[in-house]
Amino acid sequence: MDIFDVLTMVGGLSLFLFGMNVMGQSLEKRAGEKLRSVLGKLTSSKLAGLLTGMGVTAVIQSSSAATVMVVGFVNSGLMTLRQAINVIMGANIGTTVTAWILSLSGISSDSFFVQMLKPSSFTPILAFVGIVLYLFCKESKKKDSGMILLGFATLMFGMDTMAGAVSGLADMPAVKNVFLLFENPMLGMAAGMALTALIQSSSASVGILQALAVTGQISYGAAVPIIMGQNIGTCVTAMLSSVGANKNAKRAALVHLSFNVIGTAVWLTVFCTYQALFSPIILSEPATLFGIAVVHSIFNLLCTVLLLPMSGLLEGLVTKIVPENEEPEKSVALDERLLTTPPVALERSRIVAMDMADCAFETLNLAFDSFDSFTPELAEKIRKKEKKTDNYEDVLGAYLVNLSTRQISEASSREAAMLLKAIGDFERVADLAVNLMDSAEEMREKEIDFSDSAKQELNVLFDAVKEMSRLSEESFKKVDVSSAYKAVSLRQIIDELKEEMRSKHIVRLQKGGCSIEVGFVWSDMLTNLERISSHCANIAGCIIEYSSDYLMNMHTLQHKVMKTDRKFQEMLDGYAEKYLEAVK
Repeated sequence: MDIFDVLTMVGGLSLFLFGMNVMGQSLEKRAGEKLRSVLGKLTSSKLAGLLTGMGVTAVIQSSSAATVMVVGFVNSGLMTLRQAINVIMGANIGTTVTAWILSLSGISSDSFFVQMLKPSSFTPILAFVGIVLYLFCKESKKKDSGMILLGFATLMFGMDTMAGAVSGLADMPAVKNVFLLFENPMLGMAAGMALTALIQSSSASVGILQALAVTGQISYGAAVPIIMGQNIGTCVTAMLSSVGANKNAKRAALVHLSFNVIGTAVWLTVFCTYQALFSPIILSEPATLFGIAVVHSIFNLLCTVLLLPMSGLLEGLVTKIVPENEEPEKSVALDERLLTTPPVALERSRIVAMDMADCAFETLNLAFDSFDSFTPELAEKIRKKEKKTDNYEDVLGAYLVNLSTRQISEASSREAAMLLKAIGDFERVADLAVNLMDSAEEMREKEIDFSDSAKQELNVLFDAVKEMSRLSEESFKKVDVSSAYKAVSLRQIIDELKEEMRSKHIVRLQKGGCSIEVGFVWSDMLTNLERISSHCANIAGCIIEYSSDYLMNMHTLQHKVMKTDRKFQEMLDGYAEKYLEAVK
């Protein structure tokens, strides 16, 4: 084996790792929209969690990535620790799929149909289909499918390149002596741990082991401990991801480590005992690609069979290692770890955005209450909630911008844009609610009040804005286009209502029914209420845009709908009768 063989092996390894990464990311992106529903169906059932872990890991081809995802879910409250334990166990089984796919390279037969099962036979076809989909299709899902095929083709080409480069090692006694060292179970396990910790993927390290097995120098006696060590090495990624997370997320990472360490310790002991007592001939036989896939699967299944009934004990163990803090931890609204799974990060963003909506509209309702029962305590509560919405906008806005830079589908990109627009309006609603409360505070401090007719008109406007805010919040939370159209129609009535009230107040001023000082407060309130309705209409407009697959500003939207939709005009007439007639 000369320097050129070494360079070829390094190149093959690079292509193999790159192909696995591209394929995993593309699979995740292509199937990502369904991950939300998968998570939604998670229950405390051990079987459901186990199957979920197996399925997700089989899709994204990495138990390390799946476990990091689980740590993020637990940290964000999307999954309980007990659910996480079952999913992590399933992930260890799901990761064996890769080894089975790679083992197809070892097929040998003169039959045409059997030969076609070899990756070297069908990979060129997949690569051709993949490049056609990627270059000539405009639909994002087809492009993602093309990248999956290209990633797989690159992976298999790298695998074949590695196998070809190391084939010359078969006749080198020095290499055989090195691999003989790994028949020492502790050295073999340490080698598997080190390799997997370095590349942070047990699937990839098993693939490398299969490529080296082509030399015929690796016996089953060496392969088994190496595979066991690989399961421990893959825990490094999850442990690193838990740094800075809350206690339950740290526990989830520790579950992954404990599961693999305990499983390896038990079955390595059994393996060593069996080897010492019976010295089976098969352990001296050269390992094959298919044999490595079988060993990998059996080992992970045995670990799951051993520890699944004891998941409660695992939970108790990690709870003792990471005890409850004396001081309550601050809740984490959004977790950067979820960005590795954009569809789930987007779903979490939407949940947090709904919390922000609750906070903003609660601030508005409290501001309305301040006109009837103003207290300094209420004023302070309103200001605190407004600051909370500011924080929501800062954190959520930065998170959504970060998310938008990831590889996400067109539908996810549209939803992220909709959320970014909506949270800005939520923040402004809370700001304007504080302005309303300031007016109530000013009236209390100056001991001024509106006339009876002004109060009656103001209550009508309050009711209209309250209904509009309720409709806007409902349209956002339920993605309800019907409520959104009602809110948009009510916006126009509130504009007309404000102008009518402004005119009536000028008449009162001219007749001496109200003072100039009260008039200033009145004008400020009308302006703030009209601006609140404007932002509520923007929120509703975001839902209409998102649901209708087109983008337009609010004025264009209202003009388009008013000119073409008879039902919209009927809504306008109904709200005009309900509110405008009440002040005329």
